[in-house]
Amino acid sequence: MRRLFSKAKMSKFVQKDLTPILKQIINPRIGVITLSTDFTIEQDFRKICHNLPVDIFFNRIPFLNPLTHENYIKMADHIAETTNQILPDEKIEVVAYGCTSGTIEIGEKRIVTEINKSKPEALITTPITAAVKALKLSKFKKIGVLTPYPKEVNLKVFDYLIEQGFEIKSFSSFNLNYDSEIAKVTPESLKKTISLINDPYIDCLFVSCTALKILDLIEELEKNLNINIISSNQAIIWDSLRLCKVNQNVNGFGRLFKLD
Repeated sequence: MRRLFSKAKMSKFVQKDLTPILKQIINPRIGVITLSTDFTIEQDFRKICHNLPVDIFFNRIPFLNPLTHENYIKMADHIAETTNQILPDEKIEVVAYGCTSGTIEIGEKRIVTEINKSKPEALITTPITAAVKALKLSKFKKIGVLTPYPKEVNLKVFDYLIEQGFEIKSFSSFNLNYDSEIAKVTPESLKKTISLINDPYIDCLFVSCTALKILDLIEELEKNLNINIISSNQAIIWDSLRLCKVNQNVNGFGRLFKLD
């Protein structure tokens, strides 16, 4: 191959026009809408998906803490534009809206409507949509719930899960108002809390919130406590991959990824 460059200095601009080899991208694409205040969901997607034949694209949606109904509803007005800025005019197979409590507050129907304004061809999932899908597919009926949210948000989560047909045996919360606090909950605190609320009469513990750093602990806790755990980020990543028809085995992140 002829060398394109030399050590000689150019006295005037001369451009060499090259012909590249272009390759059609074949990996399915997942666009993830994550809260501007979320510290965790991007890292969790990368941990699971980095060796899988899928491409992940993130965009952050404006959101202001604390976690209140008013702030969740304000976020809804930004969903369409935030979606549009993920590879504009390009096809995306799946759009994952990354907020569990926000989905419940805004409503799944509106989230789907707003996303489809920009990506009408995309399949859509959210953490609570995916978690409910996983719980029902696993035939888990009696569940415990752990969240980091304040009581006002927890009431909405409780009502939503009851409406979905689940029998809630226990509901525990750290009562935090800011994603920055939620992301600081230590692994030791999570392990101790889950060991204390572990109930032999539940089928599964649902751990809600994309900012909570629970993903790396799930497999260990399931094994040591003989419990089934489904978390927000685990569920939305699992569902995103299923919707993309990416069915490779994923080890180290809980029984959910062995469900299929």
